[in-house]
Amino acid sequence: MSGLKQRLNSGELVIGTWVKTPQPIIVEVLSLTELDCLVLDAEHAPFDRGSMDACLAVQGRVPVLVRTPTSSPEHVLQALDSGAVGLVVPHIRSAEEARQLVQSTRYVSGGRGYAGSSRAAGYGTKGMERHRRDSQDVIVIAQIEDVSAVESIDEIAAVEGIDALFIGRADLTVALGAATPDDPAVVAAVQKICAAGAAAGRRVGMFLQRAGDAAEWQEQGATLFLLQSDHDFLRAGANALTAAVKHRGGGALV
Repeated sequence: MSGLKQRLNSGELVIGTWVKTPQPIIVEVLSLTELDCLVLDAEHAPFDRGSMDACLAVQGRVPVLVRTPTSSPEHVLQALDSGAVGLVVPHIRSAEEARQLVQSTRYVSGGRGYAGSSRAAGYGTKGMERHRRDSQDVIVIAQIEDVSAVESIDEIAAVEGIDALFIGRADLTVALGAATPDDPAVVAAVQKICAAGAAAGRRVGMFLQRAGDAAEWQEQGATLFLLQSDHDFLRAGANALTAAVKHRGGGALV
């Protein structure tokens, strides 16, 4: 079992961030940090097959997952063949969709198409037996962000092969017609997902606008937090630098 999957399954706290810029240097730099994982956001950022492949090629100490554009077998296959250690798959709405997702990550009849020449297969050096065995380490995370998913959450959480439920709180806010992610209806839905994960022995993850809220949700069983992004770090760092120099210099920059 891969290190990250073992840590996730054991209930260890896992902290990651989104990568929104489709450039491998971003992955290289963030791999020098203390983050536990990175997630390429191929759903909302401009990753194509080539840029995703390039970013996965440079992953080092910090393992890299991919949030796929959809749950289609094609998108799952491309991310895994390129070497992603796991997937965060959006809009899983039912137990059947969760089962189909798991099947598309496995070398079984009707599942993941086999290629022995991919990066995941060591470019032909692993051999079929080892590559198929290694594929069992793929981390499969179902993103829960629809009303129907919340209504079916106990059944989704019970699907074998789903490693974690990831709460898409922003889309859940929209789906519930709420004004903010702090709306009581949204909070109640998040609590319901956490409870379902705990009951089924599945880990629960989430994105939070405020990193300080993580302690509250840890108490309810969440152990995976994907917080901020490379864009946030760039913006915050630039603003902090500018503010520090302006404050120290008494005003204008020369």
